[in-house]
Amino acid sequence: MTEVRSEMTANVWRVLVAEGDTVADGDTLVILESMKMEIPVIAEVSGTVAALAVAEGDTIDEEGLIATIDEG
Repeated sequence: MTEVRSEMTANVWRVLVAEGDTVADGDTLVILESMKMEIPVIAEVSGTVAALAVAEGDTIDEEGLIATIDEG
């Protein structure tokens, strides 16, 4: 399992995946918004989204958990 975490405090603007979705290395999982900038959060591994810890409109802290990807 690989945890995807936020690199900054931001708002979750758009969620592009759901639990159970298959993702590839480089796919965008969510888009964060901070200071009117859109920041894509990219999968760094291929696998299945095992858990999604955020929803659109949430505020996430730096190092906050966004998703867990099962590489199996």
